[in-house]
Amino acid sequence: MDEKNYTGAIPGQQKGDMITAESTCTFVEQKEAIGFFNLAKSRLLHVNGWQERAGKALARFTLTDADGQPVSGAAREGLLICIDIPGPGGEEAGGYDWVKIEEIKEADCGDVQSVALRVRPVAAPHSSDAEPTHFYAQTSTSTFTVTREHARVTAAVYDRNIEPNTETDSMIDKVRNTIVGFFAETAFSKLQWQSLTDGLMKLS
Repeated sequence: MDEKNYTGAIPGQQKGDMITAESTCTFVEQKEAIGFFNLAKSRLLHVNGWQERAGKALARFTLTDADGQPVSGAAREGLLICIDIPGPGGEEAGGYDWVKIEEIKEADCGDVQSVALRVRPVAAPHSSDAEPTHFYAQTSTSTFTVTREHARVTAAVYDRNIEPNTETDSMIDKVRNTIVGFFAETAFSKLQWQSLTDGLMKLS
């Protein structure tokens, strides 16, 4: 699968592991693809609806402000996403993992349109630990994209530079992050992101 990196938001792979998930819809007419791209873009930017799109058995995503208070509407740079994954959560953050939306970029070249949202693990709001409250290290990123190329629309997720977060002060969290990080790299993230991209590409 070729990266849909028209916005330049996907970091290069430098170390650790990488995961890519991708789903595609192809239309007869380009005008149909344009309309569906706009719909899928809206679905991508409305993070609070991701679980409904991906499946309720998987992770729940909640858009919040810097204090961890829920926010409605579309994603914006600087907001946080609180992630409630199945299974044991981190001790420091009351069972949740946290990422920050560090970049949202768009590209429009006529026959190609693309939007990208990139997140990176961060400490939970008001956490006493400066290290990320997440099973991945701060070097890891996830970039979510929706792209139209002529009459084809693609939703994709690119996890890059994945490494487990073992820098936390909590021994419980260190063990949990190592186990969950390994499981996420080998199975869960691929399943989660494939379910999300499939959901973003549903025609109804």
